[in-house]
Amino acid sequence: MSESPESPQPPHVPRPVTPGTQASFGTYGGRPVSFVRRGTRLQGRRQTAWEEHSDRWALDVPRHIANTSVHPDYTFDAEAEFGRKAPLIVEIGSGLGDAICHAAEENPDTDFLAVEVYTPGLATTIIKINSRGLNNVRVVEANAPEVLATMLPAGSVSELWVFFPDPWHKSRHHKRRLIQPEFAELAAQALTTGGLWRVATDWSNYAVHVRDVLAGSPDFENLHTGERHGPESPLTQVWQSGVETLVGGAPVREGRAPVSTAHTGPNEGVDETGGWAPRFEGRIRTSFEAKAHEAGRLIFDLCYRRR
Repeated sequence: MSESPESPQPPHVPRPVTPGTQASFGTYGGRPVSFVRRGTRLQGRRQTAWEEHSDRWALDVPRHIANTSVHPDYTFDAEAEFGRKAPLIVEIGSGLGDAICHAAEENPDTDFLAVEVYTPGLATTIIKINSRGLNNVRVVEANAPEVLATMLPAGSVSELWVFFPDPWHKSRHHKRRLIQPEFAELAAQALTTGGLWRVATDWSNYAVHVRDVLAGSPDFENLHTGERHGPESPLTQVWQSGVETLVGGAPVREGRAPVSTAHTGPNEGVDETGGWAPRFEGRIRTSFEAKAHEAGRLIFDLCYRRR
């Protein structure tokens, strides 16, 4: 008895790739990602907080391709969510929520949105929101480029914060760094005219990378052009001290290349460009930043205004 021929299969039609989504930034299918999702499992207080309070404080966004993506048809309505019209500050990579919860407590007339892909970090943020009685913070588990590209209405953000992003030290991984020309375009789209973009990092190579990227952007101006150059530049101090040839503040093992090799980039001796902002007073010193100080690393602040 002969086998009947298989029914013809419809041709495979790939899902459309929407500009600004994770797929358009090459974050699926084994392609480079701009973040490491360190874990999503919740336990103990975090699990309890998520179960009891995520409906109130975490945005329930429709997904597109993955569980951290945002469907391009979804738009965040801050006025409806917070029940008022107020300036909106967005922190990308909010971690455990220390910075954004402190800022929200100090600025009750401003609304805040924490964007993070680390679920336990968001659960910890929710714990802090509850314990401090904050009503002006929301969290969202989402990929930052999509939040800026489609989720947030154009010109709706007063300030954008990116504090201590993953430095992706190895040269071959620099393409994974969050702040790239394409990301700057999305940031400019989300920010209102005159809005501020604040960046902080404890690695000089990333600081120079950010300065170079935004120097080439027609949408932003450095509020501190030429400031803190020469001997006053933290970059000059890093070059001269060699602090970034240490790993976590400890000497490199004998016979091993330091993990931080090339972190500082080309050593020009003196940074004549400058452009470094003073430390942002609105940023609380978190445990993460404290560890950088303990290791002897310097903090680089940058601040740009949307033209």
